[in-house]
Amino acid sequence: MYISVPATSANLGPGFDSLGVAINLRNAIKIKKSTYFSISVKGEGEKNPKLKGNNLFINIFNEYYYNLTGKKDNFRFLFYNNIPMSRGLGSSSAVIVSAIMSAYEASNISISKEKLLNLALNYESHPDNITPAVMGGFNVAVVENNKVLSIRKNMPNYLKAVVVIPDKAISTAQSRTTLPNYYSKKDAVYNLSHSSLVTGCFLSENWELLKYAAKDKFHQAIRMKNMPELFEVQKIALLNGALMSTLSGSGSSFFNLSFEDNAINIQKKIVEKYPNFKVEIFDFDNKGVYSK
Repeated sequence: MYISVPATSANLGPGFDSLGVAINLRNAIKIKKSTYFSISVKGEGEKNPKLKGNNLFINIFNEYYYNLTGKKDNFRFLFYNNIPMSRGLGSSSAVIVSAIMSAYEASNISISKEKLLNLALNYESHPDNITPAVMGGFNVAVVENNKVLSIRKNMPNYLKAVVVIPDKAISTAQSRTTLPNYYSKKDAVYNLSHSSLVTGCFLSENWELLKYAAKDKFHQAIRMKNMPELFEVQKIALLNGALMSTLSGSGSSFFNLSFEDNAINIQKKIVEKYPNFKVEIFDFDNKGVYSK
């Protein structure tokens, strides 16, 4: 059994906890029944012993597998992790989504993507990462009566994601504590209107308006103060052809959307300024999670 799930970039500027897009940077898991339990990690986190001792994937998988089958079978788990951890690229959502799907696959029970998405909501209350991880493409999602309602759009192949991955993490939980408890009506209207425009840009493929639509007054500047270099990253990207440049999730990664022809130049300019940062060019993902 083989499960693959993409990285995601959430918020996309003003779309706080509601907008997200899937990136073709994937974690994969191979699972086989075994006479004894074993776990192996390759790539991101392979030197972290906590992933073997207290693994969120294993905990969710075991819970669902037992509930579905009534059995406590042993499995051999081999993780191929490419999504950086604690960098705002949806690593936690990837774990949650793939664990639930793996349990259903191991139980030989089919599950729709809609059901999978709503089960994942039990572990991640905000739909901006789990929705593109399940569905692929660009997604706008809300939670209504404990259910995710979403619309998706395939991403065209002439666009690329230029992702800046700094050498330091920003904790999502910690960064949320720095955000204000209340916002002014002016700022709320600002974000509502800009988030709506971002959604319209993606659905209509009007990419030229994105640099204006993607401005935010809810979270980005506050979070970026934890790593002031990100302000310069954003400036460089926009000056060199990025269609939008936004904090990826809560950071520390930065997401830049560009036409294919501009992607290498954006990458080059950022690397020149910040050689310690990883700057990678990725295709977008339109598949979401899948098994084979």
